[in-house]
Amino acid sequence: MPTSGDKQQQQPTKKVSLVALGCPKNVVDGEVLLGDLARAGFSVTDDHEESDAIIVNTCAFVEDAKSESLEAIVEAASLNEDGKRRKLVITGCLAQRYSEQLAADLPEADLVVGFQNYGGLAASLQRTMGMEPTPEALALAEAAAEQRRQAAEGGAAAGTEVEDAPATSQRVQVGAATVPFRPEWDRYRLTPRHSAYLRVAEGCNHACTFCAIPGFRGKFRSKPWQAVLDEARHLVASGVKELNLIAEDTNQYGQDRRDGRDLAKLLRELSSLEGLHWIRILYAYPSYFNDALIDEIATNPKVCKYLDMPLQHISNLTLLAMNRPPREHTLNLLAKLRARIPGLALRTTFINGFPGETDEQHRELVDFVKEFKFERMGCFAFSEEDGTPAASMPGQVPQRLRERRRDELISMQQRIGEEWAAGKVGQEIDVLVEGYNDDDWLIGRSQWDAPDVDPLVFLTESDDPAVPPLEAGQMRRCVVTSNSLFDLEATPIA
Repeated sequence: MPTSGDKQQQQPTKKVSLVALGCPKNVVDGEVLLGDLARAGFSVTDDHEESDAIIVNTCAFVEDAKSESLEAIVEAASLNEDGKRRKLVITGCLAQRYSEQLAADLPEADLVVGFQNYGGLAASLQRTMGMEPTPEALALAEAAAEQRRQAAEGGAAAGTEVEDAPATSQRVQVGAATVPFRPEWDRYRLTPRHSAYLRVAEGCNHACTFCAIPGFRGKFRSKPWQAVLDEARHLVASGVKELNLIAEDTNQYGQDRRDGRDLAKLLRELSSLEGLHWIRILYAYPSYFNDALIDEIATNPKVCKYLDMPLQHISNLTLLAMNRPPREHTLNLLAKLRARIPGLALRTTFINGFPGETDEQHRELVDFVKEFKFERMGCFAFSEEDGTPAASMPGQVPQRLRERRRDELISMQQRIGEEWAAGKVGQEIDVLVEGYNDDDWLIGRSQWDAPDVDPLVFLTESDDPAVPPLEAGQMRRCVVTSNSLFDLEATPIA
């Protein structure tokens, strides 16, 4: 009679694919999930038609993101019309935020899994497929459960009530939003080999009136110091040349521990990694900048002279309604950053059409953008998010006016971005070679270009036979020969 081990060996390898949506934090979540599944015996494929299970890792940031996530779920479910019964798993922020509604409205979904149960996904999926969980899947689930128990003990000692984790046999497995960190270095990478996201913190303690993120991403907590360093070492050893630091508020890193290990010290420690060329700071908050951090960004040659700092608005009345830092604080900070960090490129985002925003307040924002000239900027039309104070505020701006104000700022920023790019022509810059895009152009990025959101550097091989050919993953010295709107065109010189 065959043993359970014989049965596990006889089970054919199942294929799993992932639809990755949302922000870089979701990318890391997806990479960790796929890493778990691969270790548990699944084969990872990017062909959804060939897969036996499709994971849709959703985003719930704004209404457009939610709509995109729902469309992706429906599209994944529709693949089963060919007669092959693929399992459908919904993860990510939409699952965390709307689990019961998703389960009720989408009977096609076999599993709806929130952050707390990511460690048990491999075992849950195998059970859903009628398989016996592999020892590796059970070990992953047990490790997550042990971490859960330790967090519960710590919460009890601190007088905090911690939710119980749902059973891995349930269809809906969500649980708490504030969950402990899992090891994130052994991932199935979705980003290029030479660039990776490094999560340094999770959650948010701010109460911005337009934002629902604290409700489904939990309270702010810094990833343990050694865990960050270990993960960074593993990533750099695997060939990563660029680490993009991510969190809800990256520059708040370490301030919840009060042990002096803040972002400035982390940047200094990470820069000692041999083989690492760039460290990029994404999602900084207008608070938490101190002189030590500004000096570290300015003087550390491995830290990109680039800051992504969403400001949301500049009118004091609008900022007050948003529960954001006031105009004077922001202006003083921006002036200090520009003065003390030579060559700094600032990326920001603004919300247009916030409740109560008058034409005068919008003009104030337009004039500010025109005068300050952000190197990088994005805009969003205000979105009423469920459960947020702003969703029920008086003075809701008509949707068309929100979009018209957004489009005005975007049009202005395009001209500013083109002027900035034209000013780079003739300069020598370092370029991280990405490879060929879908149009067969060789592309790269400068230190002022974050992955997926910023302009590109279009590369042309040198006519000099002494200059080596370009290859993906290289860091190359180039001269900017021209610009195409806000993209640069460059040729290697070394």
